[in-house]
Amino acid sequence: MGFWVISVGLALVAVGLLARALLARRAGAEAGAVPAIGLYREQLAAVAADAEAGRIDAGEAERLELEIKRRILEADRAAAGSADAAKAPRGVSLGLAAGLALLVLALSFGLYVVLGAPGYPDAPIAARLDAAEAYRVNRPRQEEAAARYAESLPNTPDPQVSEEFKALMAKLREAVASRPDDLQGHVLLVRNEAAMGNLGAAAEAQEAVLRIKGAEATSQDFVLLAELWISDAGGYVSPEAEAVLAEALRRDGENMNARYYWGLMRAQTGRGDLAFNVWRSVEGNVPEGALWAEDLPRQLAAAAQAAGVDYTPKAEVRGPSAADMEAAQDMSEEDRAAMVQGMVEGLAEELATEGGPPEKWAQLVRALGVLGQRERQQEILSEAREVFAGNAGAIAMIEAAAGGGE
Repeated sequence: MGFWVISVGLALVAVGLLARALLARRAGAEAGAVPAIGLYREQLAAVAADAEAGRIDAGEAERLELEIKRRILEADRAAAGSADAAKAPRGVSLGLAAGLALLVLALSFGLYVVLGAPGYPDAPIAARLDAAEAYRVNRPRQEEAAARYAESLPNTPDPQVSEEFKALMAKLREAVASRPDDLQGHVLLVRNEAAMGNLGAAAEAQEAVLRIKGAEATSQDFVLLAELWISDAGGYVSPEAEAVLAEALRRDGENMNARYYWGLMRAQTGRGDLAFNVWRSVEGNVPEGALWAEDLPRQLAAAAQAAGVDYTPKAEVRGPSAADMEAAQDMSEEDRAAMVQGMVEGLAEELATEGGPPEKWAQLVRALGVLGQRERQQEILSEAREVFAGNAGAIAMIEAAAGGGE
């Protein structure tokens, strides 16, 4: 409501100024020619007085009178024209001002309808972050998402599978069902169910693989289950897939497949800023043959736009090292603070736009501690925990630089 009150008020002010200018022009036009005519009449009287006093001869006086009378006639015609042009439009001027007011309001409203969001409430950052987290917690589960995706698919014939292969698959399923702890059988079942497009069945078989392997399961084993679920839901990262990815990252924080899908989850849940930081750590480390490699540049650009940053690679920006911090001890308090602050801002910009290894994050939180910026230090620490989720070594290094974390 406040937006519209301000908009209408500004439009009325603009129209008032315009109407004032129009009326002032009319008044000026009415008054402009009258003083000129009065001046000519005074000159005419002065010529007559000079002729009577003998200061000019009769011929010169007659010539001057004719010239002055000619100018009086011209001024009179000009005054009449100005009066017609200014007098008649008084009502028209007010009408024009009212018309312009309506036009301005109409165009403003139309432009806002096209470019704006009528009726949409203010969305402060804190509220948007809360809404994103609420959606992340309450978003659709895997079964629901997979069912919705299946319903959206067109009715197309199943992949051409030979009867011989179908018979072999039936025997494999039967054998695996009778031997629930047969690791090799389940691995084969995962591969062949996926090849037939039975992604849900392949995921169930992969869950069995993880159960059988137990503590021996690798990070990539968990990523494979997540990929099957994500594909079965049309690219959607469900809460179940998120949990599996978290376990994959816990086992290997440098698993780039897991990091990519973690960033995808963050992008899908309204946190493009976090997705950007995660994906920046993946860029340049894309595994060979990764199915998502071609999508990453476009997704990075979208995440950068959502985060409001420019991720174009920039010149290397070095943060304050231990040697820098030691050298700073010999400076005055003011100079030392200025030096560290400059380095901090440069490093913070680099990490926000390009990402970086845990060593640089540790440099940043250490420098923020030196500056006494504890609140900002905790914000960077929380972001680092998100970026290096699953990489216990990296998080421990950064927390140690921050004095042990929170």
